[in-house]
Amino acid sequence: MHSNELNARRWACEAILRTTGQAARARFIAGDFKTDLKGAQDFVSEVDRTTEHSIKHALQEHFPTDSFLGEESGGGLGDSTWIVDPIDGTSNFVRGTAYWCLSAALVVDGVPVIGVIYDPMLDEMFSCQAGKGATVNGRPMSVTKNSAPTDAVLGLSFNFQTKPTTVSRVIGDLLSNGTSFRMMGAGALSLAHCAAGRTDGFWEEFMKPWDAAAGLLLIAEAGGIVCDYGADDGYSKGNAVLGATPLLADYFSELTGVPLASSKAIAP
Repeated sequence: MHSNELNARRWACEAILRTTGQAARARFIAGDFKTDLKGAQDFVSEVDRTTEHSIKHALQEHFPTDSFLGEESGGGLGDSTWIVDPIDGTSNFVRGTAYWCLSAALVVDGVPVIGVIYDPMLDEMFSCQAGKGATVNGRPMSVTKNSAPTDAVLGLSFNFQTKPTTVSRVIGDLLSNGTSFRMMGAGALSLAHCAAGRTDGFWEEFMKPWDAAAGLLLIAEAGGIVCDYGADDGYSKGNAVLGATPLLADYFSELTGVPLASSKAIAP
């Protein structure tokens, strides 16, 4: 796909997420929505469904040849596919906690080439295009230059589809090494914050593609090191996630057991 085509998709995606995100923000503030439970600590609100429907409709109207894979409506990977989480951090959203976001990535021939994450509560647009760097609200952003585990902060998430033993061990090892951690309840937004230099890394033992695709590309384009999430059909099924500032990437990789890959595993 040519650069001009990617540019058009990136700008359209940003506009779509901003519009739908502000509509979701209004529903969040009003609290006028119903909520269902899909599994242990796995919530879905009607706002998730209506937001995804709006994003899907708008993307298909602009780019009818692109495929779509969403958390709520499903779908599959094609040659060019939008992978979308309409609200990442639904457990926060339904509890009135203002830490949630919208996330969208374009994956072409199995490689993510656009990543956009929008935080409507702070009106922050995290955006990137393969080989073009990463921005927040149009300003260049980069991962930290931190190299000391005793100064470091690792973002992490946990879901009840995995056993708690690994995350318990990792947290124990982090604290024993003097490393802090943040468990904020919205993995995609935590990945964006790592890309913006607000933490030194992010890890989750298993993450679905709609949570991971955009954020990992943001970290890679912001100068970070990431895992090869696409291995073993990760962009269809999910995989382990790790992204970090280069000087701490090996430390976090050894601690979590998630191997690192070069940025070529994310972007050409």
